[in-house]
Amino acid sequence: MQRKTGSSDHITRAYLDSLLLEVRHLDSVMPDTGMDLFGCHFDTPVMTAALSHLHNTRENGMAEFARGAALANAVCFSGMGPEKELEGMIDTGAKVVKIIKTYQDRDSIYRKIRHAENYGALAVGMDIDHAFSHNGYDCIEGMEMRPLSTEELKDFVNSTKLPFVIKGVLSVQDALKCKEAGVKGIVVSHHNGRLQYALPPLMVLPEIMQAVGNSMEVFVDCSLESGIDVYKCLALGAKACCIGRPLMKKLGEKGAEGVREGIEAITKDLRYTMAMTCAKDLKSIDPTVMRMGSFTW
Repeated sequence: MQRKTGSSDHITRAYLDSLLLEVRHLDSVMPDTGMDLFGCHFDTPVMTAALSHLHNTRENGMAEFARGAALANAVCFSGMGPEKELEGMIDTGAKVVKIIKTYQDRDSIYRKIRHAENYGALAVGMDIDHAFSHNGYDCIEGMEMRPLSTEELKDFVNSTKLPFVIKGVLSVQDALKCKEAGVKGIVVSHHNGRLQYALPPLMVLPEIMQAVGNSMEVFVDCSLESGIDVYKCLALGAKACCIGRPLMKKLGEKGAEGVREGIEAITKDLRYTMAMTCAKDLKSIDPTVMRMGSFTW
């Protein structure tokens, strides 16, 4: 493998590929990949990542992305975008988790939270890892960002009846602060390499799971491509996984139907891996099936 110095995406992919699986055949059955989340049932733990600006990939790209998730009965995350875009996504019948950035204009965050709740989002939350750029505070589409304090997070969590999800957790420290604030779910992620040499999410996931226990749902993001990748995350304690770039490609090729096919193909790969390791359902995936191979990046 050619070394790409400091690339967190490359390091993450290498770590994923270093995790090896036992094979267990006796007493295996055809697995059930269904999961319950925030009061709803889904056919798969494969969720879409919190993407934005998919109109550059497909006309009405965000709504088509959500429609594909709805067709696959999967959770759909939404990144930054106007209110009408979120409404179009929810109108497809998709169960949408709206993720909001840490805007300097805190009032705009409250407005976006209220809009998501009033329009019927499944959950709402924030993306905490976009506050800074190399030039200072980050600025996206003319809106400046600021870092979030734990006290501010508590206020945002308490401002809504919806489950609150934080994206961009990559340490036990942040996970425990989210727990303290009453967060109901976290996405373990380095946002596809915003910091070089960032830990692979699966390297820190076991420590996070030990720290937060059953107090919140834990999801994983970054460089996930296949059902085997998803299986490895679930074996280490995650509830579900966010898939981004592979589904973006499917969206560009075939729209909503391509997204559905992509989610279902990854789910089939997950089901096969579960069958080959004697896991009858998601809760039966046994972490002792995993072995650490050679990790070089």
